[in-house]
Amino acid sequence: MKKIAIIGGGIIGMTLANYLDREQFEITVFDSGKNQATGASAGIISPWLSKRRNKKWYALARDGASFFEQLVTDFNLHESIYEKCGSLFLRSSKALQELEQLALERRKTAPEIGEIRRLRPEETEKKLPLLKAAESLYISGGARLDGKAYLEHLRARAEAKGIHIIKTEARVRRRRHDWEVASTQESLFVDELVLTPGPALKSLLEQLGYSAAVSPQKGQLLSFDTSFETGEWPVAFLDGEADLIPFQEGRLLLGATHENEAAWDLSPTQEAFEQLTKGVQPFLKEDFFTKTAYNYRVGTRAYTPDFAPFFGPIEGEAGLIVASGLGSSGLTTGPYIAYLLAQYLNSTQRQWEMGIYTKDLKNYIKAKNASK
Repeated sequence: MKKIAIIGGGIIGMTLANYLDREQFEITVFDSGKNQATGASAGIISPWLSKRRNKKWYALARDGASFFEQLVTDFNLHESIYEKCGSLFLRSSKALQELEQLALERRKTAPEIGEIRRLRPEETEKKLPLLKAAESLYISGGARLDGKAYLEHLRARAEAKGIHIIKTEARVRRRRHDWEVASTQESLFVDELVLTPGPALKSLLEQLGYSAAVSPQKGQLLSFDTSFETGEWPVAFLDGEADLIPFQEGRLLLGATHENEAAWDLSPTQEAFEQLTKGVQPFLKEDFFTKTAYNYRVGTRAYTPDFAPFFGPIEGEAGLIVASGLGSSGLTTGPYIAYLLAQYLNSTQRQWEMGIYTKDLKNYIKAKNASK
């Protein structure tokens, strides 16, 4: 049986661990939990109306959203973790018309979008009673995912299957025929090494003689506990920085910030509160955010110069696989990336052809020694 180590127990690493073939692999996950984006996240699974021009990213996000139907079945995800609730888009009349046409066009290749309907002001208010009466666009296929709850659920499943999880940082070293993974608790020699540690990939690859075009980005969300009956509310894309994400039992999330300069700093800030609540206030009947108890969720995402993820085996390095750069769409793309990696690793005849979803790794990872 081969030994495999995964460094990084976020949305890719923990999903991958659960999809790997236990008859082929003895699996160990190293995860310190520090700065983890997924553990602090909750977000919207509704990528279809994005106007990003990157066609590879859209293909990945579209298929990632579609993959949730299988993910829910495979991992028995409860509605407190993932729920299809629909998405509302609040924009000007002209912008809504453009979005409606985009939705109709994209539904041809993404039937998961579901129903597409322009809502009158009173219909918008009925769908999400916090909002002022205003025109909106509704699509029924939108969903919400609680990243923290998702990880807790998958970690419990992994441990129940005998997957070894080591809650500490790790260092890596290339040996002649395998890889050494060392932590303060123990050292392992493994046949396969998968690096999925978000922006920390940069420092891990430096240990192996590579540079990586990936940087940390701080993200802050606000979580409010309310007395509202939020269970059937859709998520809402508001015209600005913040999106409104209702969950079960009165919980409302607002987020998230994108702070490149703050990077690894996990300190919650008043500036984030003001930025997020100020952006959403024009859409609300009343400013309840300043009167309601709340908590911060703070994590560090990985992003690349072109704001696109990369993943796959590194050419010339037998048994070395990487994935990073998910940015703020990690909840949508991460599980599907993990599934694709698992399919590759589980296969007896490995072939990696993912040009539809990502650029060649050479665009992001380079050997520091030019002769390598």
